[in-house]
Order: sequence, then C-alpha cells, then structure tokens
Amino acid sequence: MRSLSLFLCPAVAGLALLAAVPAAHANDTDDISERRSITVSASGSVAAEPDRARITSGVTTEAATAKEALSQNSEAMKKVIAGLKESGVEAKDIQTTSFRIEPRYTRAKEGEAPKIVGYRVTNQVQILARNLDRLGEILDQLISLGANQMGGLSFEVSEGETLRDEARKQAVANALRRAKIYADAAGAEIGEVLTIREGGDMGPQPMAMARAMKAEAVPLERGTETLRASVSVTWELK
Repeated sequence: MRSLSLFLCPAVAGLALLAAVPAAHANDTDDISERRSITVSASGSVAAEPDRARITSGVTTEAATAKEALSQNSEAMKKVIAGLKESGVEAKDIQTTSFRIEPRYTRAKEGEAPKIVGYRVTNQVQILARNLDRLGEILDQLISLGANQMGGLSFEVSEGETLRDEARKQAVANALRRAKIYADAAGAEIGEVLTIREGGDMGPQPMAMARAMKAEAVPLERGTETLRASVSVTWELK
C-alpha cells in the first residue's frame, strides 16, 4: 500500500499544479468567467404621492356625410380647446393624441351587403393637469364645454426618475445582504463587484392607500404610487 501511495502523490501534486494555472491566468487577464462568483437579483421601492395627472378626452360626432361630421367635430373641438386655455390650461399641456374618420354601416341582412349610412369623426386630446387640486374642476369643465368622450385618466409623479434613485440604492443593498447570506452559508466571503445590471423599467404601481383630492366638482382619489427598481449584481467570492 505504501508503494501505491508514493506512486499517486506525484500525480495528485501534478493535478493541483495544473488546476492552479487557469486560476493564475484568470487573475492575469481579469477574465470574470474564470472567477468564483455569486449573482443575486433584488429590488427596491419607494412610495410617492402623485402631483399631476393626464386626462384623455375629446369629441365624437356623427353625420350623413364625412364633410358634415368633420365640420361639426372641428367646431366642437375648437370650443373645448379654447375653453381649456381660457381656464388656465397652457397650450403646451394640450396635445392631440387621436383623430379618426370612420364610416357607419347598416346591419347586415341575409343576402345583402352592409351599406354606409353616415360617418363618425373622433378627435381626442391629452391634457396635462399640473395642479391636482384643479383636476375635478377640469373634468367638469370638459363636459360643460362639449366633450362627450373620455379616453382615460392617469396619475404621475413628476420627479419619479429622481425618486427612483432611492429605490435603486435599496435594490443594491438588498442584493448585497442576500449575497452575504449565501456566501457565509457556503463558507466564502464577498469580494469586489464584477458586474451590475439594472432590470427592466418598472413603472409606478398604485397602492391601496389613498388621499381625497380637494375637488368638489368630481370626487377623485390620487392615491399613492410605488416606484420600483430592480438590479442584478455579481460579486467575486473570496
């Protein structure tokens, strides 16, 4: 048994020496793929109260001819836009988002093709409401001015990108905390950061908590939005 043991020792030493070569090479070339590493993905979030909103609204008109429907629609939209500007909404905060002219058909009968009986024109604008205390007033005014189509209402945080920086810091801190737990369990230590990759855009998420707006014309809740960030970080293991 001793002679067998003596015969194997050089081979073991040779293998150890060969195994050490790639490691030394990795250190010389700084090849991340050759290092022992750990990658952890994590996220962070911050809550913020919206401070502005976007309203999509407009006018839909119908008439026997496309020309007549377009004329009626144009007059109605001019009134809506002029009224918004007179009430204090700046021109830069009003933008046309949709304009359509569509034929109206009769119901198809057996053996007969549908016939055009008129035309429908729809013109939509998006209004940026920078003062949420006036949001209910603006909505009420849209109806009064003749808008008969509501496309949607969404709240925004104007400084969302800046506020999301705190969420990014939290994401990295959460990733590091978890990486240390895994490394400690494996009997290793966290070394230098090798890569950092930010996750996809995570838009604001509404939260259940809400706060009533100071608008008597239309009751609305602005709520609170959660701004999120995700990150994937790779550390070297020592």
